[in-house]
Amino acid sequence: MKYLLTAFLLLIFLIPADAQSFAYGVKGGLTIGTQKWDNSLNRDPLFRYHGIAFVESAPEDNATAIFAQLGYHIKGSAIRTNATVVQTNQGLRDIPARKTGFEFKNIALCFGGKKKYELNSSSAYYMLGIRADYTIGSNLDEYVEINEFYPIYPFEAGIRKFNYGVTVGGGMEFPLSEYISGILEFTVNPDFSKQYEQPQITNVPSPTPGGPDRTIPERKIVNNTFEISLGIRFLRMVEYID
Repeated sequence: MKYLLTAFLLLIFLIPADAQSFAYGVKGGLTIGTQKWDNSLNRDPLFRYHGIAFVESAPEDNATAIFAQLGYHIKGSAIRTNATVVQTNQGLRDIPARKTGFEFKNIALCFGGKKKYELNSSSAYYMLGIRADYTIGSNLDEYVEINEFYPIYPFEAGIRKFNYGVTVGGGMEFPLSEYISGILEFTVNPDFSKQYEQPQITNVPSPTPGGPDRTIPERKIVNNTFEISLGIRFLRMVEYID
């Protein structure tokens, strides 16, 4: 965690020093989290949020800018079941709909490039960056009791704290004043590393009395998110006068 913060602070000073004119701001919004479990995409999306602080160079003539951003992102996935009615010894029983969410709370540092195109008074851009994540928490402690009975959900011990991936996306900047702009942005953020890795667990007692012992297979989880952000950008212009 401290290395991500140190790197971000270093980039904050390096980007303005190199480009002289620069911009900074904040953005945030909806995060749609998906996960690949054991090479399968059979999980439902998790709807959460994110917040990001950023700094970027502001070159003339819309040359490619460099940017750095540090953000808080809740990633994960969900399992949703529909409401149903089952027959029991006491008669019909209503089983309500249920959502089981798996949350990983990550701090992410992203560094990359951004290319802008003028569109009348606004501008469009696309961006590409490399990203490093550090996991500061999760909600897996909610499933400890269930796992003690039968270990079907991920464990805290299987979380990998450090992960890496890329951020790809684009957006629009629209002027609010001479040096202030609004931002609308969409990004896709796949990880290349595993958020969770658990070895095979053998000799697990059956959840039904008298049943045979079972084996819980190895489990690997990889994150991906789709993020929609609204933000504000402040421009600090440096001009040289002869």
